[in-house]
Amino acid sequence: MTDLSHYRNIGIFAHVDAGKTTTTERILKLTGKIHKLGEVHDGAATTDFMEQEQERGITIQSAATSCEWDDHRLNIIDTPGHVDFTIEVYRSLKVLDGGIGVFCGSGGVEPQSETNWRYANESEVARIILVNKLDRLGADFYRVIKQVEDVLGANPLVMVLPIGEEDDFTGVVDLLTRKAWVWDESGDPTKYTLEDVPANMTELVEEWREKLIEAAVEQDDDMMEQYLEGQEPALDDIKNCIRKGTIALDFFPTYCGSAFKNKGIQLVLNAVVDYLPNPMEVKPQPEVDLEGNETGEFAIVDADKPMRALAFKIMDDRFGALTFTRIYSGRIKKGDSLLNTFTGKTERIGRIVEMHADERIELDSAQAGDIVAFIGLKNTRTGHTLCDPKNPATLEPMVFPDPVISIAIKPKDKGGAEKMGLAINKMIQEDPSFRVETDEETGETIIKGMGELHLDIKVDILKRTHGIEVEVGKPQVAYRETITQRVEDSYTHKKQTGGSGQFAKIDYIVEPGEQNSGFTFESTVTGGNVPREFWPAVQKGFRIMMTEGVLAGFPVLDVHVNLTDGGFHPVDSSAVAYEIAAKNAFRQTMPKAGAQLLEPIMKVDVFTPEDHVGDVIGDLNRRRGMIEGQEAGVTGVRVKASAPLAEMFGYIGDLRTMTSGRGQFSMEFSHYAPCPKNVAEDVIKEVQERNAKK
Repeated sequence: MTDLSHYRNIGIFAHVDAGKTTTTERILKLTGKIHKLGEVHDGAATTDFMEQEQERGITIQSAATSCEWDDHRLNIIDTPGHVDFTIEVYRSLKVLDGGIGVFCGSGGVEPQSETNWRYANESEVARIILVNKLDRLGADFYRVIKQVEDVLGANPLVMVLPIGEEDDFTGVVDLLTRKAWVWDESGDPTKYTLEDVPANMTELVEEWREKLIEAAVEQDDDMMEQYLEGQEPALDDIKNCIRKGTIALDFFPTYCGSAFKNKGIQLVLNAVVDYLPNPMEVKPQPEVDLEGNETGEFAIVDADKPMRALAFKIMDDRFGALTFTRIYSGRIKKGDSLLNTFTGKTERIGRIVEMHADERIELDSAQAGDIVAFIGLKNTRTGHTLCDPKNPATLEPMVFPDPVISIAIKPKDKGGAEKMGLAINKMIQEDPSFRVETDEETGETIIKGMGELHLDIKVDILKRTHGIEVEVGKPQVAYRETITQRVEDSYTHKKQTGGSGQFAKIDYIVEPGEQNSGFTFESTVTGGNVPREFWPAVQKGFRIMMTEGVLAGFPVLDVHVNLTDGGFHPVDSSAVAYEIAAKNAFRQTMPKAGAQLLEPIMKVDVFTPEDHVGDVIGDLNRRRGMIEGQEAGVTGVRVKASAPLAEMFGYIGDLRTMTSGRGQFSMEFSHYAPCPKNVAEDVIKEVQERNAKK
């Protein structure tokens, strides 16, 4: 029986290019898992094993690996930083107990760091912070600490101070032990000496140490009293307080270093063991019934309880489908069968493997607290629960955002169609934020995703991994429709054929709903003019019609329908009749309600050298962007803006031209907003022309 108190399930997450993957490489080297370091910029990092990752120097899919440190087992997931792959971060956070948030010493808290931090807050994941790249030009540890407080609203608990910065960064001072860790210039992480605090830092160290201990002892009243009486608690007691506060999310122990130069990583590993929770210290996962309502039961992390596991990632490789699974309770052996509560089918577990990036180690069994991969599951998808067939339960499923961009693709040769269908099917299983549909009339395949880069990578995977050349259409924006006026209306559905007929009369109000409310329905019918059992049919009729608006056939958002009155016939009225009445009522009323086109607005964050700020802002204004703020940094300026997705296609090329290749940007979906009249007219005209061609 493995001691679960020695397990740490952790994720490493940050903005693109803050050094997550390099940090993972250093951890694997220090723990003896790898012997030769691979660098991201050489395309040789262990966890970036996809060709696309090695070429672009970014992480696209989260990779799982395990290692040992100080008699503890660490299951580590290295996640992507690019916004188009946020979904990978979200689903990894769902199954982790703790995390390391990596921030760039010069870039500070960047846009994707904010998104990932928000996800981690929602998932209530305890974290430690690593301020990385302190050897970089413009690095400033204290500025990043301030940003963590101001931008993230978080409470960093500073555990170490840097000795020197930029080219002079040589090591860190551990505030608890008052010892300086100083590394030599060989680049070997094990070549360091423990020294006394440099004389010029003594006062600074004492000032920050006092803040650290004051924050820690607040976790324990007795210790607080002791401290106020002038007696400093023992080191182990302070550590226990820090652990307690970290798990309660009261503060986040904060470290610094340079992963690339191999400085400061040992202290981060010690902090993972000392302060991040083991699987038994995390709030247990709530169980839900098949309708998604909480049952009040929890999947308690215990190998002797019934089996509960969550599939959080599907990956296809040359050996077949790998289903990455976090086991919450119970144990599983090769050959056992588990029930998938989503499909209602049982799946036999043929092989269990522990992953080290793309290498695998065969296991005979696994238990609560483990993160493993099952090979060969047929019907299990991301977010499905696997459990004991004799004792079924569902864990809270994951919710994924809707795509905002789509493109049409078709294979270049006829023989590629069937091959493409199979390949896309595998890709959908791997990535829940990637959707596909077929246009019935043109036969075109439409792929949908979270951004241009997301779809670009998918087309690249089709080409390289599956050997399918495709023709790509121009990107299409996922517009929506809504209404602007309140309309009271009535509709009667009558149909008389031989025998019993159909009759349904509804009086209703259609009005604009709250922003982001989708479709809402209520009934204020009194006196039984529309019997209560038919209300759901009316609701269903309206809901079905919301998928296709009257302007250009886009889905309809933010509409509230109130059923106020109506009429029924004791023989001819039925649920079907009321559903048909609601569908026809939608067609009749929507054109009267001031239908309006909505477009997706993106949150854009642009980094530019100072001498190009005017060009960048002028260009964003031309793209109908709204500038929301500027922030000057050491190496350039960050411009925050919101802009319509339709105007942002191909932006990276234009930005590079404007800034002589030095500009960078990231964007993510923010909200839907009304389209200007001229833009709406062009979109509607384009849709009509496309439909006419069909």
